[in-house]
Amino acid sequence: MSLQRTSCASVETRTSDFCPREHGHRRHLSLHRHRERGKEGQVLHRSKRGWVWNQFFVIEEYTGPDPVLVGRLHSDVDSGNGNIKYILSGEGAGTIFVIDDKTGNIHATKTLDREEQAQYTLTAQAVDRDTNKPLEPPSEFIVKVQDINDNPPEFLHGPYYARVAEMSNVGTSVIKVTATDADDPTYGNSARLVYSILQGQPYFSVEPQTGIIRTALPNMDREARQEYDVVIQAKDMGGHMGGLSGTTQVKITLTDVNDNPPKFAQGVYAMAVSEDKVPGEEVGRLKAKDPDLAENGLVDYRILEGDGMNLFEITKDSETQEAVIKLKKTVDFETKRSYTLKVEASNPHVDSRFIAWGPYKDTTIVKISVEDADEPPSFMAPGYNFEVEENAPAGTLVGRVHAKDTDIMNNPIRYMIPRYTDLEEFFIINHEDGIIKTTRPLDRETQAWHNISVSATEIGRSLISFLVRVNIKVKDVNDNAPEFAAQNEVLVCENVSPGKLIETVSATDKDEMAHRQHFHFSLAPEVANNHSFSIKDNRDSTASIFVIRKGLSRMSQDVYHLPIQINDNGVPPMSSTNTLIIRVCSCDSKDTILSCNVEPFILSAGLSTGALIAILACIVILLAIVVLFVALRRQKKEPLILFEEEDIRENIITYDDEGGGEEDTEAFDIATLQNPDGANGFLPRKDIKPELQYPMRPDLRPIGNSVDVDDFIKTRISDADNDPTAPPYDSIQIYGYEGRGSIAGSLSSLESVTTDSDLDYDYLQSWGPRFKKLADLYGTKDLVDDNS
Repeated sequence: MSLQRTSCASVETRTSDFCPREHGHRRHLSLHRHRERGKEGQVLHRSKRGWVWNQFFVIEEYTGPDPVLVGRLHSDVDSGNGNIKYILSGEGAGTIFVIDDKTGNIHATKTLDREEQAQYTLTAQAVDRDTNKPLEPPSEFIVKVQDINDNPPEFLHGPYYARVAEMSNVGTSVIKVTATDADDPTYGNSARLVYSILQGQPYFSVEPQTGIIRTALPNMDREARQEYDVVIQAKDMGGHMGGLSGTTQVKITLTDVNDNPPKFAQGVYAMAVSEDKVPGEEVGRLKAKDPDLAENGLVDYRILEGDGMNLFEITKDSETQEAVIKLKKTVDFETKRSYTLKVEASNPHVDSRFIAWGPYKDTTIVKISVEDADEPPSFMAPGYNFEVEENAPAGTLVGRVHAKDTDIMNNPIRYMIPRYTDLEEFFIINHEDGIIKTTRPLDRETQAWHNISVSATEIGRSLISFLVRVNIKVKDVNDNAPEFAAQNEVLVCENVSPGKLIETVSATDKDEMAHRQHFHFSLAPEVANNHSFSIKDNRDSTASIFVIRKGLSRMSQDVYHLPIQINDNGVPPMSSTNTLIIRVCSCDSKDTILSCNVEPFILSAGLSTGALIAILACIVILLAIVVLFVALRRQKKEPLILFEEEDIRENIITYDDEGGGEEDTEAFDIATLQNPDGANGFLPRKDIKPELQYPMRPDLRPIGNSVDVDDFIKTRISDADNDPTAPPYDSIQIYGYEGRGSIAGSLSSLESVTTDSDLDYDYLQSWGPRFKKLADLYGTKDLVDDNS
């Protein structure tokens, strides 16, 4: 059996190229007969057959009117009588590829695309047409789809973005672009690509084979142009005529390098500063422009020289890259009126590749003029310290302050003491010459220092003033007598032995203690000859107290008051007498103090402390009982409100008679509302107890039972308002009287059935069955009235 290609001439022109290839590869395979032993020992005989094994080609995208003949099957056993049937199976058999079972011709019925599937594997077999018995074993063959140039190149990763440094050398690689072609790269030139640049000359070029984009011009300046749009084309067929092409865009950005020095816009800058400006204030700004970016465009500033280098300083605003000139020291218009500075601007980061293009710096001149200002007067000293003796009389000289006008006018000065610095007005100042005096004697012990301020203002100019601090020290005078440093009682035992030291006293003085000042102690003259205690001056501003009497008795005297005279050595000397309290206490054998309180003599009679406490407790209980009894008696006699059993107003009358309305007065007697006391004309208040009784008013008369209740209530209100014994609060009294009648009428619905109504209830008929009963009750009456 053989597989033959029978219609080479029927294929397009390119097919003829493959026909010699097919026949050149055609070969007959002789299958030698041999024996094989089966599972049961049976000898199998393989029949002889002949095949042509070859790869067959079908051109893709064929659009002719007739199906393409792929090849022809022919078996060696086929004698041409039609007994052989050819069967085709495998990929696309019956759909893409069909076979004529008699002749063995194979045709492609559909257009094939190599990019979808490049080859198909098929199986051919010859069988007996009547029995379908295989005449030969099946065999495989391949049908390849022959490629044509039907796919253009594509840039799968476009558009591209690239960056290259400005001023780069010619030929610097920027980026590589790559296109792909779906056609067969192993056959012909369908997938052989060539790159070219369509847009971007003369700045850039592209390598035809690799797609690498390179710079084509030297010294491309970012400051002149930063971005370039380049279009690259890829064309197949080696770039020859008739090839397909595809394009992509490449956006190339030039990155910055430090190739520009900073530059001042002006050669001279003029600024001005007022002489009243304080150090640290801004004088002016200037800027050197650098078109470079980021750190390449950073600029540093410094003052190179000038007569104002010590008065001015320069800093940089990091946000605006400006040089800020500030005042370093105060300037004086009267001393110097202008200054000159030479300022330099430079790049801190210099690119070594372009250092020959330098220098990367620039200089300018800054002229600063000083403006005159109305300055406040200036004191000759930054502060003043004066002294004045305490207790000096009013008008004593303290000192003098002096200020001058720093302006050219040299106006006279007016001095004042701001009151908030001398609230108690201890001092006064002469407005013309600045002499400070006291207004009254000063006490060092009350306030040792007085810190005031003095203001100086130009007369006839602005109200700007200048303050200076004046510290006044009050010098001490010995005007306070010494006294004990501590006021403690001295406790001494009854059995103290004579000559025993019981206390060491010291003194203090409110006056300022000098280095050699000390205190001298002695007994007061009136007790100098006492026989109980003595004093010894230790000559170190302390004194020792001794007992000279043998045995002290609390029964005879439990407390001693020992006056001691203390003298200082000030000028003039001062002395005072201070009393030392000595308390006699009971002690044990070891001189431990047990008690210093005086016990009643009754204790010595045999009454113990517990019995005394019990007696005191009983007395307290009896007193509490008496106080409670008196309080209860007073509460009974003086109630806040007097209750009388006969007061008819507290009686509640309940009845079930509804009555005939507001005009019914027969249900109860209105006279029950009357106060029996009202007949006498005097109406006592029930909430207080009057202290005085007032006579009956002459215009009040007994009220009969037939009086109107309105008049009765008005009378009671008038009496309550005119009662002088009434406190300033209202006394609420309630009367069960409704009134004469109301213009609003009664709210009762008891008579609504019998009275005529002006309302129209016909609308109830339209409210549905729920209101049918109401409609019958009210609507029927209207109908009867209408019929009558």
